Amino acid sequence: MFIIIGIMLTGMLIGYLLRSKRLTWIHKIITFLIWTLLFLLGIDVGGNEAIIKGLHTLGLEAVIITLGAVIGSTLCAWGLWYLLYIRNNGKEKEA
Repeated sequence: MFIIIGIMLTGMLIGYLLRSKRLTWIHKIITFLIWTLLFLLGIDVGGNEAIIKGLHTLGLEAVIITLGAVIGSTLCAWGLWYLLYIRNNGKEKEA
């Protein structure tokens, strides 16, 4: 646990030190690494016999939890976008 926190803090420190640099290429690397992690997670889940055998028991509950999480995240993101951009842009135009 401390190793993970240490790695995260190290990344934050390096990001802080490099904040004045133009790192436009970093987004491509981050996207590639996220897709790689998702792929490896899929391999791990697919290789776990207990998870595969238990998929039929998850059923409706898993679908409801997934839909709730997606809908909730979408609504919260929309609300935050509205508060930060729509509402603030209206105030700037009035001033």
